[in-house]
Amino acid sequence: MNNPLKLSIFDHEKVGFDTDSIKHSLSNGLTYSVGKDTITAINRDRFFAAAYMVRNRLIDRWMETMRSYYINDAKRVYYFSLEFLMGRTLMNSVHNLGFDQQFREACNDLGIDLDKVREIEPDAALGNGGLGRLAACFLDSMATLSLPGYGYGIRYEYGMFAQRIEDGRQVEHPDNWLRYGNPWEFPRAEVLHQVKFHGRVVQYEDENGVARYHWIDTDDVMAMAFDTPIPGYGTHTVNNMRLWAAKATRDFELRYFNEGNYVKAVEDKNDSENLSKVLYPDDTTAMGRELRLKQQYFFVCASLHDILYRYNKYQTNFDALPDKVAIQLNDTHPAIAIPELMRILVDLHRLDWDKAWDITIRTFAYTNHTLMPEALETWAVTLFENVLPRHMQIIYEINRRFLKDVMHRYPGDTEILRRMSIIDEEGGRRVRMAHLAIIGSHKVNGVAQIHTELMKQTIFADFDRFFPGKIINITNGITPRRWLNQANRRLAELITSRIGAGWVKNLSQLKNLIPLADEASFREEFAAVKRADKERFVTMLKQKHNIDISADSLFDVQIKRIHEYKRQLLNVLHIVTLYNRLREDPDAHYVPRTVIFGGKAAPGYATAKLIIKLINDIADIVNNDPKVAGRLKVVFIPNYDVSTAEEMIPAADLSEQISTAGTEASGTGNMKLALNGALTIGTLDGANIEIRNEVGEDNIFIFGLTAAEVAEAKVKGYRPWDFYHDNAELRTALDMIASGFFSISEPGRFKPIVDSLLQGGDKYMLLADYASYIACQEKVAIAYQNQDEWIRKAILNIANMGKFSSDHTIMQYASKIWDAKQVIPVE
Repeated sequence: MNNPLKLSIFDHEKVGFDTDSIKHSLSNGLTYSVGKDTITAINRDRFFAAAYMVRNRLIDRWMETMRSYYINDAKRVYYFSLEFLMGRTLMNSVHNLGFDQQFREACNDLGIDLDKVREIEPDAALGNGGLGRLAACFLDSMATLSLPGYGYGIRYEYGMFAQRIEDGRQVEHPDNWLRYGNPWEFPRAEVLHQVKFHGRVVQYEDENGVARYHWIDTDDVMAMAFDTPIPGYGTHTVNNMRLWAAKATRDFELRYFNEGNYVKAVEDKNDSENLSKVLYPDDTTAMGRELRLKQQYFFVCASLHDILYRYNKYQTNFDALPDKVAIQLNDTHPAIAIPELMRILVDLHRLDWDKAWDITIRTFAYTNHTLMPEALETWAVTLFENVLPRHMQIIYEINRRFLKDVMHRYPGDTEILRRMSIIDEEGGRRVRMAHLAIIGSHKVNGVAQIHTELMKQTIFADFDRFFPGKIINITNGITPRRWLNQANRRLAELITSRIGAGWVKNLSQLKNLIPLADEASFREEFAAVKRADKERFVTMLKQKHNIDISADSLFDVQIKRIHEYKRQLLNVLHIVTLYNRLREDPDAHYVPRTVIFGGKAAPGYATAKLIIKLINDIADIVNNDPKVAGRLKVVFIPNYDVSTAEEMIPAADLSEQISTAGTEASGTGNMKLALNGALTIGTLDGANIEIRNEVGEDNIFIFGLTAAEVAEAKVKGYRPWDFYHDNAELRTALDMIASGFFSISEPGRFKPIVDSLLQGGDKYMLLADYASYIACQEKVAIAYQNQDEWIRKAILNIANMGKFSSDHTIMQYASKIWDAKQVIPVE
C-alpha cells in the first residue's frame, strides 16, 4: 500500500517555472533537503535550497537529453580538459532555463535577499585561467546548440589557490571549495574505473605467435565519477560534465589496523586519494612532477574506459568508434590518451597495430594553446618509464613507425628526424607531448588566425609540411550567456529592448546595434548603463576590499594571469611615466585614470610574484601622493576569479591586451571586455587582430611591433640598452624602480626586474614597444575626453563581436573536426 504521507511530501512537489511553484520548491527544499525552517535558516541554507530547486528543474531535461542520445545513436563529443573554470552555477542555470524574473519574485515574496544568497556560492575554480574558462564556455555552447557533448576532467578537492595580498605580496591559501558540499554534483559511486601506475611489462606470445604485452605488479587507484548537469540556453538540452575523484582500492590494510598501527593503515589510502586533491601540484620537485603526470593519466584512463563502456553497449567491435566518438584534447595535458587508447585496443582487445592506429587517429583531435617552445609540455623519459612503463613502450613504437615514414619522405635528412621525433634527445631524453598529440590526431587547430599561421610557419612547420591540411584555425570564443546576459544585466536589458533577445543565442544579431550608435538617445541610455555599472563596481570594491576609487575616472583594466609575456610590466612603466608627468606639472590637465589589475601568479613563479609586489608598492606611493590625488590611482584586486571578472568587466572603459606580438595564442579576456563596451588597447597579437578587423581600426588602439618585426629584431640582435639610453622617460622610470623609489625599506627589491630587461635581454621586448605604447595611451586619453564619441566607439565594439561567440566557435569544431550533429531532446 502506498504511504499517503510520502506522497504528500514528494509526489506533489511542483517543478514548474511560475512564481508559486518556485516558492513551493524553495520552502520544501529548505525543509526536506536542507533540514531547516525559516527561523533557524541562514543564507547558506537558503542558497542550498535555491540550488536544489534549480537542480530539480534540470533533472528531467538532463535525463531526456541522455536518452535522446541513446535513441538516436548519436555521435558524441568528449572534451578532455585538465581544467574547467566553471564559476558559479546558480544564476547561470536560472538565466539559461529562462526564469530569472520569476525566481526573483519568489525570493522577494519569501523575504530572501537574493544578492546575499548568490554570494554564498563558491566559484568552482577548477582551472588556472583562459584554458579552463574556454572549456566552460564550450560546454555551455555545446548544450545551447544541442550537440551531444560531454566534459571530462578531475574533481579537484582544492581548486586554484585563494590569493591574498599581504604586505603587497601574493600569499597562497587553500581553496577548499567543497567545504560545505556541492549541490550541483551527483556522486556516482557505482561508476568506478581502475587506474594503474608503475609495475612492469611482461612480453609473451599468444596462440598465433603474435607478441603481446601484459602490464603487471601495478599500484592501483580507483576513479569515481561525479556528474554535473550543464544546461543550454533556450533549449531542453542539458549535457553532462563528468569529473573523476581518486579513491583507494581499499580503505586500509586491515592487518595494520588490527596491529594498532592506524597511521600505516590509512597511509596507502591517503597517498592514492592525493591524486585529485590539488589542481596543478608544484612541479618544481620530482614528487610534484610525478603527481602531475599521474593526474593526467588518471583522468584520461578513467574517461576512455568510461567512453568505451558506453560505446560497447551498442557496438560489437571498434570499427565504428571514430563514427560514434570524437575526443578533443584541450592542450597537451590529455595527450597521453593516445597511447592509452592504443594500449586498450592492442593489449586488451588484440587489434592489430595498424587498425588500432587508424581508429585512434580518426578519434582524436588536438587544440594547441601556445607558440612558445619553452611552454610546450615535455616529460622526462625516466619518469615516464617509471610511472607508465607500457605507455612508454607504445610511444617508442609510435615514434619508430612515424620516423620511418618521415625518412621515406625525406631520405638522408637526419635533421628533420631529430626535429620531428616524439623523443627529444637533447639535454636529457624527454617526451614531446605536442608532437605525440599532432601525430596521433586527425586534426590540429590553433585558436586565432595569427596563432595558427605562426604554428605552421615556426614551431610546427615540419608537421604542416608533412601533414598538409591537418593544422587548421578555429578562433576561440566566449559564451554571451555568462559574459553579457548574466554579468551585465543592465546592458543586456538595454540591448534586448532595442533589438530583441535573439542575440543571446545568435550573437551576430548585435549587428543591429550599428545604426543605434549614431542615435543620440541610445548613446545616452548606454552611457547611463555604463555609469551604473561603474558605480556598482565602486561600491563592491569599497565593501569587499575597503578601496576607494572614483567612477568619474577612466577605468583602465588588465585582468589576466600574471606572466612576463602578458606584460603587466609594460603597464607599470606607463603608470610610472604618467606619475612622473603629474608630479612635474601638477597644473596640467590629465584625464583621471584608475588602473586596475587582477590575476594570480603561479606559486613557483618568483618573477611574476615580484611583479605583483611591484604593482602594490607603486600603488602605495601613487595613491598617497597629494600631488596626483584624484587623477591617478592604482588598484590590485586580490583573488581574481570568474565571479570577480563578472563584476569588473561591465565597469571597464579600457581593456589592456598588450602581450608581445606572436606570444598570445588568442586571449578571451579581450573578447569579454569588448563585448561589454570596453575599448581595446593592444598589440597585433592573438585575437586582437581579428577584433580589429571586426570593429574597425578607428575603434581600437593598436601599438607596438608586429610578430614579423619582433622576429626580425631578434634575428638582427635586439639591444634593450639602446632604448634605455634613447628615451629619457623610460630611463627615469626604470631607474626609479631599480633604485628603490617605490621600495624605500628595501631599495634593491625590484632590481632583478630591471636587470631582466637590461641585462637579461628583455625577452618580451617591453622596451622596444614602450614609446609606441605611451603614445597610444595619449591617444586613449584624448579620445576619452570626447565622451559622446567614446560611447559611440564602445557601442560599435559590442555590435561587431558576433564572430567571437563560442557558439560560432563550436559550430566550426562540429563541422570541421568532429562531424557532430544536433540532437534535439524529446520534450
